[in-house]
Amino acid sequence: MLFMIFGVIAIVATFINLYMYKVGKDYKIAMAMGLSFTALTLCAEYSLVSVWVEVEDWAALMDVVPGMKRALWFLTIVSILLNIAPILLERKGKK
Repeated sequence: MLFMIFGVIAIVATFINLYMYKVGKDYKIAMAMGLSFTALTLCAEYSLVSVWVEVEDWAALMDVVPGMKRALWFLTIVSILLNIAPILLERKGKK
């Protein structure tokens, strides 16, 4: 369940990142935390799948992996876009 903890922290850090940008404060640490915890979430999920392979829990693999594949791709892309949005908005504002 470590991936769930990391995932929640990634979501909170991403919202802090967006809030800090909106109020005009330095958001870069929150952005780094959001992206870092997204990466840790992926690593923790991969570790869980690795354990299932080691114990040959094929039912768990067949049940969870197909859906998680799509969810992890989607959530990772959303996390990246939301976390870099302030940088893109800043660049757009300078032009």
